[in-house]
Amino acid sequence: MSVAVEVRNLKKSYDGGHVHAVDGVDLATEEGEYLVLLGPSGCGKTTLLRTIAGLEQPTGGEVLIGGAVVNGLPPRVRKVAMVFQSYALYPHKSVFANIVFPLKAERLDRAERESKARWAADLLGIGDLLDRKPRQLSGGERQRVALARAMVRDPQVFLLDEPLSNLDAILRASARDELKQFQERLQTTTIYVTHDQAEAMGLGDRIAVMDHGKVRQLGPPVEVYDDPADTFVAKFLGSPPMNLVQRDGTLVGFRPEHLLPSDQVTGEKVTMRFHVARVEHLSGDRHVYGTIAGFGDDTKVIARLPATMTTPLSAGETYDFAIDVDRVRFFDAETGLRSEPVPLEAHGG
Repeated sequence: MSVAVEVRNLKKSYDGGHVHAVDGVDLATEEGEYLVLLGPSGCGKTTLLRTIAGLEQPTGGEVLIGGAVVNGLPPRVRKVAMVFQSYALYPHKSVFANIVFPLKAERLDRAERESKARWAADLLGIGDLLDRKPRQLSGGERQRVALARAMVRDPQVFLLDEPLSNLDAILRASARDELKQFQERLQTTTIYVTHDQAEAMGLGDRIAVMDHGKVRQLGPPVEVYDDPADTFVAKFLGSPPMNLVQRDGTLVGFRPEHLLPSDQVTGEKVTMRFHVARVEHLSGDRHVYGTIAGFGDDTKVIARLPATMTTPLSAGETYDFAIDVDRVRFFDAETGLRSEPVPLEAHGG
């Protein structure tokens, strides 16, 4: 497949070069790919998106769209369409007028503008809302209007900056599903910014995890989750995050859902005594908080057990827990980077 968007050693600095919002990023998307930029607030993901759009000018490096360098070109000629967190709708204009607005600058005749606007509105299920004003719409409907306005421009790339962040939790889940279906129908390259790992895991063909202006890891969601490149990714992804315990100069990492009562782990495993401090009952899980022996005194960990696992556990008691050896990850204690496995005491099932 051909490359749709590429950034080469991209940099964006502020405050006379003292603040590096984007710090030497190399990244490329394939045609039709859904790429998610994931990271905490201030990590540089929105600045990177705005630099691709042409709303920010890079301090160094190149932005390429469709194989052509677009540094210095204004947003309107880059063939990108951006949807902001606020949706940026004109409150005094109707839904139809908001959708059709970018087409006026392209000097399309009225019939063609109307046809494209109705096509986009019908595709997104807002065809019956064209006469309303934004204040008469729900948050999800406003999001669809913003997407329809982006669609009518026939962009090469959609750039979405946390478009679901203003929706409530229930609406976010359904809107996330709609966004994925929408992109799959259009097959338009999409770069999506979020700090929400559920959105990233659910939407992205690949995820770029960012921190301090750098991409810490890039890969398919399952790969980034199962095989984090460093301790930042390991702790940022996952709810609860990966357990990291130090042993002989190495950080040993394992996901809470892989720390189970010993009789639930078959095959080769690492066993340990788990002293339970607290059990938290959630809708579909039990989160078990406590400490394990063998990794220093009072090493705190969390186990996440499915609610269907009826093993009785009580605070103040100690139990045999285990981890499948294939689920254990190792990190350098100083750099935080992935390291070679070290022998751990393992027992057959």
